[in-house]
Amino acid sequence: MNTPSLISRAARTAALAITAALVACALPAPPAGPPTLATQQIAQIVASPDRTAADRNNDLRRKPEAMLAFIGVRPGMVALDVSAGGGYTTELLARAIGPSGTVYGQSQPRDPNRAAPMPANPESGSAAPAAPAAAPPRTSATALAERERRLRAANVAAAPIAAVERRFDNPVPPELADGKLDLVTLIFNYHDLGFMRVDRAQMNAAIFRSLKRGGHYVIADHSGRPGTGISESGTLHRIEEDFLRREVEAAGFKLVAQGNFLRNPADPRDQNTPNPPQPKDEFVLKFVKP
Repeated sequence: MNTPSLISRAARTAALAITAALVACALPAPPAGPPTLATQQIAQIVASPDRTAADRNNDLRRKPEAMLAFIGVRPGMVALDVSAGGGYTTELLARAIGPSGTVYGQSQPRDPNRAAPMPANPESGSAAPAAPAAAPPRTSATALAERERRLRAANVAAAPIAAVERRFDNPVPPELADGKLDLVTLIFNYHDLGFMRVDRAQMNAAIFRSLKRGGHYVIADHSGRPGTGISESGTLHRIEEDFLRREVEAAGFKLVAQGNFLRNPADPRDQNTPNPPQPKDEFVLKFVKP
């Protein structure tokens, strides 16, 4: 054995490691993005006096302060709220992201030649007080436009809200399709994609392509029992958490956080409206594009 040769080789290896470390230290750090909103900032957004009474009622069961903190909203983000509906989440994102960003609210266009797929049972609310009955907006795009006008009239420093009418199979506008988004949310509607027979694999793949590296995909939904998958989407309006996670991870996403602030272990998860009356057990998952 040539001991001096081994020592020399080890010395060279150590020297190369030291040199690499010194070079790394000399390289400039990547520019830091804006920090996520502080708890106090989020509380002020939720408490904004110009928010509607209907949205404030929804706050009782939706816990928007915990949700915005979990999402990790930052000023200047470009975000897409999939299945925006009436725009409750879309508006909160716009308020939190601020005027240097943009929020898109997606809804599926109506086909005048086909009846919209309907669930076997209507979706129930939770044990918290429901929003006052009101005439629903004609379309999601109409609701988002009304929210945008109201924010501008109140001089709220919010991100502009852009309504997007696209099928769920490919919900991302072409201009955002290749790594332009920082955030995608899908709140309490992933289960509906089951009875609607949406190609969820295609949808998740499109969302994956649209996000920047390090971008987040946040999904919240009503928890179903193990083994039920998405089979109860139109009856109990629930989805099995592990089933959803497997579908999303199949697109390339990695789970990075689980939110427990909407959990209710007492919910048996075997009915649309829990009995005795109580909030549904709900999960919130945050995925990242590696």
